[in-house]
Amino acid sequence: MDLALLRTFVMVHRAGSFTRAAALLGLSQPAVTSQIRTLERQLGRPLFLRRARGVTPTTIGDELAHRAAPHLDALIEIAETELDEESRVRTLHLAGPPEFTSMRALPALTPLIAQGLTLRSSFFTSAEQTLEGLAAGHHDLAIATARPRGGLLTATPLCDEEHVLIAAPRWAGRLGPGTLRHNGPVVLDRLPIVEVHESLPLVSRYWAAVFDSRPAAAGAVIAPDLRAVLECTAAGAGLAVLPRYLCEAALERGEVVALLDPPVPPLRTYFVAVRTGTLALPHIARAHEWLLRAAADW
Repeated sequence: MDLALLRTFVMVHRAGSFTRAAALLGLSQPAVTSQIRTLERQLGRPLFLRRARGVTPTTIGDELAHRAAPHLDALIEIAETELDEESRVRTLHLAGPPEFTSMRALPALTPLIAQGLTLRSSFFTSAEQTLEGLAAGHHDLAIATARPRGGLLTATPLCDEEHVLIAAPRWAGRLGPGTLRHNGPVVLDRLPIVEVHESLPLVSRYWAAVFDSRPAAAGAVIAPDLRAVLECTAAGAGLAVLPRYLCEAALERGEVVALLDPPVPPLRTYFVAVRTGTLALPHIARAHEWLLRAAADW
């Protein structure tokens, strides 16, 4: 059986689409369709059911994928390892949210530069956009705040981040000690909100988790970068909800104050994602492992 046909078949099985598999393989969609039909003729069985959106594997298709995929991945690993030995310089294309990628992921990966790795990064505020770019082959590894669905991408939990409700000291002084805990979020209605988007994603998630309600105020300052949100909050623009790793230093310096210390603080999980099978590539596997090691201390 032609290994090229099997490789195309496994990619279609993981992608769930002839079109997406073609993009990842660098082939035309008709070429992928032709290869799958050839393989189906050789086996005498249909491997996929064509749907309005993409394809669904048949029972035979699922069985073949589970048997063939590990061996194909192993062959790729052998070939890439030999290539890696011939040329130590490899480029890793990393995607993720701008703040976390800048402050956590990229510094954690810099030791690999001494081993011949080069880094290229792309920033996205949307987890969906990040994962779509990974699925399309634009990136090798992605960090996202959502777990991808389907078999094309494989995700591993990286770390949890605690969210903190903060404001400048002068706003905290106006509230008075214990006022928020005793009277609830209604006392915050008069405080301006600083956020990354008009929909108030961080504040709304915090309100739902801690107060079981929705924020009453609208955004006074909208800046699509958490670092800008922190600076505006420290300057007195209003309240904000930020991950602790980002505002920890400002809290220690007294530039901002935590308005509440809930018994169970809201958490958000980061995932590190790759296209299924690409951890067979040494430079991606090294970066993946390095991030997981570093995240143990985050």
